[in-house]
Amino acid sequence: MTSDIKSKIQGLDPNVRARDVKSFAGQTSSVYESIAVISARAEQISVDIKNELHDKLEEFAVSSETIEEIMENKEQIEISKFYERLPNPVIIASEEFLKGDLAFEYKEPKVTHEE
Repeated sequence: MTSDIKSKIQGLDPNVRARDVKSFAGQTSSVYESIAVISARAEQISVDIKNELHDKLEEFAVSSETIEEIMENKEQIEISKFYERLPNPVIIASEEFLKGDLAFEYKEPKVTHEE
């Protein structure tokens, strides 16, 4: 995932900026549907980033019985700083959506027949 995230954020401005709302409605039938798609993708990205960071920091976990034995590790600090500087998942998802890199589909509602 790291290389995936690194490629997605390459050249991406991590700052929030104003957007033309109408540009979001181009791929769906309404702005609201577009926002729903973007928010669902942002949730996926957020969970992926959290899991990836947890896995990377887990490598540095040392089981000790005293709190005083906590050691700082430069590599661990650098990993944490990288993830702190990542753009917000909503920004990443919005860029994916606007570039057309985000695939989504509508599921047919289940119809139940009562007798």
